[in-house]
Amino acid sequence: MKPRFSLLTICLLLNACGGPAPRPDDGTPSPAHWQFETRHSARQTSTLWWQRFGSPELDRLIEQARVDSHDLAAALARVRQAQATAVIAGAPLLPQVTLGLNGSRSQLLNNRDNADSDNSSKSYGANLSASYEVDFWGGVAAARDSAVQSLRASEYDRATVELTLLGGVADQYARTLSAREQEAIAGLNLSNARRVLELVRTRYDSGSATALELAQQKSLVASQERQLPLVRQQAGESLITLAALLGQPVQSLRIGAQPFSSLSWPSIDAGVPSELLRQRPDIARAEAQLAAAQADVAVARAALLPKLTLGAGLGSEATRAADALRTPFYTLSAGLLAPVFNNGRLRAERDRATARQEELLESYRGAIVNGFADVEKALNSISGLDQQRRWQDEELKQAQRAFEIAQSRYQAGAEDLLTVLETQRTLYAAQDQNVQLRLSRVQASIALYKALGGGWQTQEGRSAKEI
Repeated sequence: MKPRFSLLTICLLLNACGGPAPRPDDGTPSPAHWQFETRHSARQTSTLWWQRFGSPELDRLIEQARVDSHDLAAALARVRQAQATAVIAGAPLLPQVTLGLNGSRSQLLNNRDNADSDNSSKSYGANLSASYEVDFWGGVAAARDSAVQSLRASEYDRATVELTLLGGVADQYARTLSAREQEAIAGLNLSNARRVLELVRTRYDSGSATALELAQQKSLVASQERQLPLVRQQAGESLITLAALLGQPVQSLRIGAQPFSSLSWPSIDAGVPSELLRQRPDIARAEAQLAAAQADVAVARAALLPKLTLGAGLGSEATRAADALRTPFYTLSAGLLAPVFNNGRLRAERDRATARQEELLESYRGAIVNGFADVEKALNSISGLDQQRRWQDEELKQAQRAFEIAQSRYQAGAEDLLTVLETQRTLYAAQDQNVQLRLSRVQASIALYKALGGGWQTQEGRSAKEI
């Protein structure tokens, strides 16, 4: 069945087909390039950016979040509200037509003077009327424009909520995998510390080790015992947060055994700063809110001026239903309504709308500056973490080698326990730092995707690409 469109809907669609409004002068020049731009080969940001991390399970969780998230569903409901508001605001642009049918019967309750006469009377009527406010000052059109821009702002807000949601899912998933790996490392370190404790206890029983050395190694074992519930707690917290993002209790969430090391991070092309204005939905939302505020100023100014309304009607009245359409009549009317005294209310509303516009202009400028800062921070993090990881790999390798040498020399009686303890702590710290750096690197890639808008673009940006 073909969809039906009302005249009002067609008018709103035709209005939406116009070219995009010019971007407001934000007074914030875009830098020519990023300060911390990466120099290695990279790929353009994709709308399916999470697939670049190489995890089918992450892909599944992302799709589940898009379907089941309560926050995203609420944002979609706000879009539907804004759509209805836009239709309501655009309705006065066309005449309002009403049809009325009426019938009445009246009778005297007491007619003592003429008891034989008919004490009742009947009346039937029909009328068709139309009214229209002539939009001389553009206030009605401005109200419609404000509602349309608010609709766009709600759509951009939905995109912002979705981008934040998907980034949160990816971040918590990475945290969960890293906490699991830290738990596995803590378990291995505990086993290793227990083996050293058995060695110290054997040497102590034979008189080759002191009670102090035995107590020191027991302390290290206890420290590793304490570390296990800590990382389990962290893994549980990440899992709970992830389940909440997916809109389900944690008892229903099942995460596979994918190792954290298999989660890769892609190279990302940050583009040029000027492209950010059409790539981030929060900037587009701030721009749409500013455009709505500009239209509200026009509405407030028009309210200070007279309003002209026109009316026309066609009707008929009769005392019998059969004659209701035999005595037609018409009416034409015009009215002029001008504000005379309102104790400054209308001027105050205009001033409030103007101040609101100025507020949103500053918010728009702030959104642009914060957008640039988000990208720079993400690029700076990626650059610094990549440099740290190159040296940390060597640090971990040498810490492992130092521990093995110290353990072997202690077993042979050529080294004291203090050296073994120190190399153990250094190795454990290096292993933990290795996982932390990998997690931070994945999170930095997620942050850069979010800062760049996650491949999102404004409607005019997408249209330009399609052309």
